[in-house]
Amino acid sequence: MLPVVRKMVQLLSSSARDLAPIVAVVAFFQIVVVGEAPEELGALVTGLVAVLLGLTLFVRGLEMSLFPLGENMATAFARKGSLSWLLLFAFALGFGTTVAEPALIAVAAEAAEVASGSGALAPTDSAKHRYALGLRLTVALSVGLAITAGVFRILKGWPVHWAIIGGYVLVMVITLFAPPEIVGIAYDSGGVTTSTVTVPLVAALGVGLASSLQGRNPLLDGFGLIAFASLTPMIFVMLYGLLVHA
Repeated sequence: MLPVVRKMVQLLSSSARDLAPIVAVVAFFQIVVVGEAPEELGALVTGLVAVLLGLTLFVRGLEMSLFPLGENMATAFARKGSLSWLLLFAFALGFGTTVAEPALIAVAAEAAEVASGSGALAPTDSAKHRYALGLRLTVALSVGLAITAGVFRILKGWPVHWAIIGGYVLVMVITLFAPPEIVGIAYDSGGVTTSTVTVPLVAALGVGLASSLQGRNPLLDGFGLIAFASLTPMIFVMLYGLLVHA
C-alpha cells in the first residue's frame, strides 16, 4: 500500500503545483483589485479541493487506462497487418470520442440557442435539437476522417506540416464563402474537439502506431493527429453552415 500512497501523494503535489498559478492570479485580483473577500468562501475552497482531487484522479486514470489502451490497440492492428481494420478503428475512435465530448455538446447547444435567437433558426425545441445534433455529428464525422487521414499519413511517412498548411489554406478559402454567423462556431469547433476525451486516446494511438512500425520515429511521426482533429472541424462546420443557412 505504501507505494500506492506515495504515488497518489506525488500526483496530488503535481496537481497542486499546476493549479497554484491559477489560484494565485485569481486571489491577487480578488484581494488587490476588487478589494473584498469573495462570497461563499467556504464553498469556493471546497470546490477547489474537489478540482484538485478530480484532476489528480483524471491524470492517474489516463496513465492507467486510456494511454495504454490506445497504444496497445495500435500495436495489435499493426502486428496483424490489416490496413482496412486499422483505418476503420481510427475513424470509429475519432467519431466516437468526439460525439461524446462534453465541450462539444455544450457548444452545439449554445450555438443552437444563439441561432434561434438571431432568427437564423426556428424558435422551437425540435429545430434547436436538430441543429445542435447536426452540428455535433458534422464535427464528429470530420474528426473521424481526420484521424483516419492522420493514421494513413503515419503509415506512409508523409511530413505533417504540408498537410496542415494545405488544410489551413482551405479553411481561409471556405471562410470567404461561409455565412458569417457560422464562422465563429466553426473556428471554436476546432478547439472543443481536442479536449479531455479525444486527446488522450488519439495521441496514444499515434504514438503506439509509430512505435510499432519499422522506420517510424514516435516523436516525429507519432504526433500530429491532434492537429488534424482540430483542423477538419472548421472546414466541415463551415460547409454545414453553407447547407443549413442557405
